Amino acid sequence: MTTTPQGTFRVLLRMQINPGMEAEFEKVWQGSTEAVTGHPACLGQWLSKSTDEEAVYYIVSDWRDEPGFRAFESGEEHLAHRERLHPYRSQGSFTTMHVVAHIEGDAGTAETAHAR
Repeated sequence: MTTTPQGTFRVLLRMQINPGMEAEFEKVWQGSTEAVTGHPACLGQWLSKSTDEEAVYYIVSDWRDEPGFRAFESGEEHLAHRERLHPYRSQGSFTTMHVVAHIEGDAGTAETAHAR
């Protein structure tokens, strides 16, 4: 298990997906993540589905730093990736942040110790 380094630049995207297109959106997203995770500044990416709102997904990606993310954001790979996902999206929002601290929970440390 890896921990999130202090200073990591985190991006949170909230996407409302057109009704009935959720399964196809998930498939397309999973098949095109290399466009994001293949960037040298990308530390990882997660797709989560809301349990409170119908057809709402959250995409979280972690980056070494903000300049690395901004370089990705203005690149051709990002534009092509965004274009592939656009037909499924009815609306969305975008938030950026810096990780200030990361404290691992007991379950995480127990799994790490067990894996050794």
